Amino acid sequence: MSARNDNSWGMLVRYLSYAILLPVATLVGYAIGYGLDNLFSTHFLRTVFLMLGGAAGFAQLVRSLSNESK
Repeated sequence: MSARNDNSWGMLVRYLSYAILLPVATLVGYAIGYGLDNLFSTHFLRTVFLMLGGAAGFAQLVRSLSNESK
């Protein structure tokens, strides 16, 4: 394999990880909220943790992209 081809695979993996980061963080936040809702018999924690997971995923995405541009 050439160096250019290796670099292409590395870029593909990096950008796929960026594409997966936000949905996975949101899903993990929802799952934590769902588990806590079942544990404490409430109905609002899944929404709170869904938003927290989305915000954390977005913050990590911005942080990763800003580090890449340096």
